[in-house]
Amino acid sequence: MELWQLLIIAIIQGITEFLPISSSGHLILLPGLTGMKDQGQVIDVAVHVGTLFAVVLYFRRDVAAAAVGSLRLMRGKADTPGARLAGLLILATIPVILFGLVLKLTGLDDHLRSIAVIGWTMLIFGLVLYWADQNGPEVKEDKDWNLKDALVMGFWQAVALIPGTSRSGITITAARQLGYKREDGAKLAMLMSIPTIAASGILLGAEVIATADAQAARDAGIAALFAFLSALLALTLMMRLLRSVSFTPYVIYRVVLGVFLLWWAYT
Repeated sequence: MELWQLLIIAIIQGITEFLPISSSGHLILLPGLTGMKDQGQVIDVAVHVGTLFAVVLYFRRDVAAAAVGSLRLMRGKADTPGARLAGLLILATIPVILFGLVLKLTGLDDHLRSIAVIGWTMLIFGLVLYWADQNGPEVKEDKDWNLKDALVMGFWQAVALIPGTSRSGITITAARQLGYKREDGAKLAMLMSIPTIAASGILLGAEVIATADAQAARDAGIAALFAFLSALLALTLMMRLLRSVSFTPYVIYRVVLGVFLLWWAYT
């Protein structure tokens, strides 16, 4: 694959993975609207690994606490903040894994990769995000995350397997509806992405290892690096902006793009 194509794909993935505007939707739209060759699963896995490293680096203290806590959790102890965080992250990941398996085994995942579907999900879930952000109280912080809220956010996250929904967007929507402050809700959504992206990467990676070659490995390495850099930049900017700006700019983008895609699909 040409270097410029790898850079475009990596930058799009890196920017859109953590902003509430759907990375999967944009990656599907790229070849659909531009005529570019589909990047394939090897590059998909690579850019997801890149964004995974970005969120791990940004939230390294929480990740380290959860990693240490998971060892206590395996011994049946959830008596530290890290152990509780690890347990809640595992719990919140179960729905998306189960729903993902259903989509994969039934073949529905391929049928959902259409411009019309992405247009509707962009529009509908953009408006839902706006409603939750404007009406949700800001009374909870990330330290208040509990069993019920983890399950609710986990089920909402499973819906994001429909292209165009946005994993970060739908989990932030759930967090705001549950009463979490913008920055804290976004933090929980980003932490939830770690086991989800890791599980997705393992699933896809197992399918492509047998077909990978030296050229594919080189392309994957380049894509992963630039996805990491762009994701880290996008994540840093979004978390800083949330201290003073709402999610409305992302909603406007989603609505405009959704309307355009619906016009494109039906005309």
